[in-house]
Amino acid sequence: MKIALDPYMLRSVPLLELPGVVAELGYEYIELSPRGDFMPFFLHPRADDAKVRAFKRALDGAGVKVASNLPLYRWSGPDEDEREAAVRYWKRAIQITVDLGCNVMNSEFNGRPEQASLSEAKFWKSMEELLPIFEREGVQLRLEPHPDDFVEDGKVAADMVRGINSPLVSFLYCAPHTFHMGGDMVGIMEYAGPLLTHLHLADAFDHTGSSGLRYIVNPPGSTARVHQHLDIGQGEVDWHTFFATLNRLGFADGADNVMTACVFAWEERARESATFMRETIGKYIGSW
Repeated sequence: MKIALDPYMLRSVPLLELPGVVAELGYEYIELSPRGDFMPFFLHPRADDAKVRAFKRALDGAGVKVASNLPLYRWSGPDEDEREAAVRYWKRAIQITVDLGCNVMNSEFNGRPEQASLSEAKFWKSMEELLPIFEREGVQLRLEPHPDDFVEDGKVAADMVRGINSPLVSFLYCAPHTFHMGGDMVGIMEYAGPLLTHLHLADAFDHTGSSGLRYIVNPPGSTARVHQHLDIGQGEVDWHTFFATLNRLGFADGADNVMTACVFAWEERARESATFMRETIGKYIGSW
């Protein structure tokens, strides 16, 4: 198992200095999330081959490896022009991943919940074109349900992954999305079973608590999804049960399995948060 850092809160650090900072924070692995000067949100990658090679040299020099590359594109969006563009962006992102010496990518389904059936149709259309490329390059893909996506429920997402029917595609459980995935943390993990290969670790509050009045969003009936990505212990995810379940499922035995610290709430203390998460994750793993 690999323990990685999502460096989104460190995106002001110059790209070629980032691996050294990640190493200073005690991480051997990085989960490369979108940043404007390399692979932006929803747009074509900005990196040419020279920049990719320079970043790879910086990674090697710092002793840091890319555990996973995380692009976000509208490959399941209902707009066909956007979907076709997203597939083009994915193709370049896959090539960059391979050039960085990484064989794992993770992402979201990225459609629209109010157009779920159309979004699913677009997703399968994109997969028909992209899956052969993943297979040709030997790149694994881990998918997560996300709040405000056409797939939000954890068990439904696991079945979507099963439907892809490829040994290269598996399931990502994002802990801060627990209360949007149906709330049944143990049940979802068990249902995913051997498909569970990737974790995002951060805390969140249960927005369904207090009869659904923990968060009051106006106007009434708003479809906004509220969640956080906090340090472990600052929210309501049951971490004792979380790690006990992982232990029972043998998650740590998977050589390619990834556990990523992905806190976004504290940019003013990004380095302290990253260090805290590394130490806290280590303590939980040690106790199991």
